[in-house]
Amino acid sequence: MLASIANTFANCFKIPELKSRILFTLLLLAICRLAAIVPIPGLDGGALREFFEQQASKSGSSLLGMYSLFTGGAMERCAIAALGIMPYISATIILQLLTAVVPSLSKMAREEGGRPKIIQYGRYLTVILCLGQGLVMAIGWENPEKLFGGSFERKLVLIEPIWWYRLQTTLILTTGTMLLMWLGEQITERGIGNGVSLVITIGILARLPAAFQALRDMFLQESKFNVFHGITLIILLVVVVAGVIAVTQAQRKIPVQYAARTVGRRSYPGMSSYMPLRVNYSGVMPIIFAQAILMFPDKILTVLGQKYDLPLFLGIAQRFREGDPFYLILYGAMILFFSYFWVATQFNELQISDDLKKHGGYIPGVRPGQATSAFLHHAMSRITLAGAIFLTVIAVIPILMNSSMQVPYYVASFFGGTSILILVGVLLDTMRQVETFLLMRHYDGFLKKGRLRGRF
Repeated sequence: MLASIANTFANCFKIPELKSRILFTLLLLAICRLAAIVPIPGLDGGALREFFEQQASKSGSSLLGMYSLFTGGAMERCAIAALGIMPYISATIILQLLTAVVPSLSKMAREEGGRPKIIQYGRYLTVILCLGQGLVMAIGWENPEKLFGGSFERKLVLIEPIWWYRLQTTLILTTGTMLLMWLGEQITERGIGNGVSLVITIGILARLPAAFQALRDMFLQESKFNVFHGITLIILLVVVVAGVIAVTQAQRKIPVQYAARTVGRRSYPGMSSYMPLRVNYSGVMPIIFAQAILMFPDKILTVLGQKYDLPLFLGIAQRFREGDPFYLILYGAMILFFSYFWVATQFNELQISDDLKKHGGYIPGVRPGQATSAFLHHAMSRITLAGAIFLTVIAVIPILMNSSMQVPYYVASFFGGTSILILVGVLLDTMRQVETFLLMRHYDGFLKKGRLRGRF
């Protein structure tokens, strides 16, 4: 097995085009990591990094944990890429949702040349979001106690006048995000693909050294962890990764039959194909939506309760903290809801049915038109339930490990949640991209078996 994998990697560098694409991708990813290390002038990143290290074992899905995940430690260092690629992702998600509900955007997406226009709108929206978030972050760094909580022994802002600092920091943060966006697009066009996803992935992988150090300290310094716990963690990691791979690739294949037809002077014979419906159609989006919403009630209720001396608000805020049963139930329910919400906005069974009918295709045993649309809706609803339950289990694992087993969050985050879903999904897609080049040159690829067929 290992020899086969090593031989496959060696074959990657035997193809000149693939070799250049891999080296180009590695170079740009190195630049991304450099942008996450170089600090913004006039800020003491060391003070903020010390605070993050103190909070790392306490909170995983908080605002700090979420941004730390997607910036790859850039925010902790007050680096030029402290905003990360999140504004671009947020702009893309906003446009995807608007495309599903705004007729003019939906029409533009279907027209020839419409997709590049929507991508351009996403870039403009990214700049706007960067300017707004950059200014908020610059102001927040002036009083970090109010933004992050806790106490800071040193000031983060070291330069005057304050408005010059705000303008400089906002522009630098915006430039950093636009640089990451451009590098991601270059990787997609001239590298091995999945540019923006690889930028996020390299940020998550950058946390591996801290996770290994926390795991080592956990077993060396705390007597309650022993060899049995270590073996259990290894088995759990293998099971989670195997489950994520299986469900990520699982799909239900809907058979499609195309009738023989004549277009002009050309005749097209009938053929059989299939329509793949992914079990985990929504990917990691439901978890991100649920985390983004649930990170605010605790903060807001705590501030109001302390400011106006309202014990009731403080008690309710306690229910919205990780590890509390109410939080876990609400978190799981929101993941289920957003799984169906994402499928409802992105999977258009009416358009699929119309496209099949226009091209002479039909599902055996199902009448074209409305019956096909109803069949696809029913099938997608059933497999979405399985995917949503899977996402809920994966999302809850690191929270339970952190709150119940006292496993540091840097370690627990690699056993579930957004980290493992993004890592597995992006790596599988990247392997498929590389495998395409290998198969074109008659080399064996990484993936030996086909996708799993979901039966729901």
